[in-house]
Amino acid sequence: MMMWSNFFMQEEDRRRAAVGRRRAQGQQNLGLTPELEGKIKLVLLLAAVGATLAVLSVGTEFWVEFNTYKTNGSAVCEAAHMGLWKVCIKRLWQADVPASRETCGPAELPGEANCTYFKFFTTGENARIFQRTTRKEVNLAAAVIAVLSLTAMALGCLCVIMVLSKGAEFLLRLGAVCFGLSGLLLLVSLEVFRHSVRALLQGASPDTPPAPRLTYEYSWSLGCSVGAGLILLLGGVCFLLLSLPSWPWRSLCPKQGDPTT
Repeated sequence: MMMWSNFFMQEEDRRRAAVGRRRAQGQQNLGLTPELEGKIKLVLLLAAVGATLAVLSVGTEFWVEFNTYKTNGSAVCEAAHMGLWKVCIKRLWQADVPASRETCGPAELPGEANCTYFKFFTTGENARIFQRTTRKEVNLAAAVIAVLSLTAMALGCLCVIMVLSKGAEFLLRLGAVCFGLSGLLLLVSLEVFRHSVRALLQGASPDTPPAPRLTYEYSWSLGCSVGAGLILLLGGVCFLLLSLPSWPWRSLCPKQGDPTT
């Protein structure tokens, strides 16, 4: 009887040990390999550069500059710069404007500035810039798309952080989609903003006095937006490649000394 009791106890110990080994092996399979973790961190650093540029571009108001033509006999001239949220109209001294320019500017020159937030976010009113009226629907669409882009970017960062901290590798593909969508939305917001600039230039008021002639040029905030959109798209593609199974890549790029080659 004692012999059978010892036999069953030994079998129970073996079964528990086997279950423990299977659990430990499963936890190891859920974890990231050091090579994959290093690649994910490298792509996350690239995405962080894009995220910084995106926040900088969306939060600043140097997307486009409007410049009036210089007039003889006047010591000052007017210029303006606009972003997604507000517009600043500046009075510049013509003595500070480069002599080679026919128009006032650039807007970065020191001068008296009057900055106001757009009211179509609150009261729904259009803004007037140099006797021209904005189209609030287009400006509002550009701003909303930019906010959606930042939201998708934040979700992508959260997914990748969960992958690195918890080993939830299945979230890597979701993070890739979020980063790619963020970059795409940012580029769409840029194109919608360009349409709002054209609509503003065509929205001259027929009232007297006539609207002054304007020239416009896109500024550094819009350049940051273009760079951010492209970098976020590239980061999304890289994360997507890292989330794919490794066996197709091994067949395409076999390692040196692999017996299958």
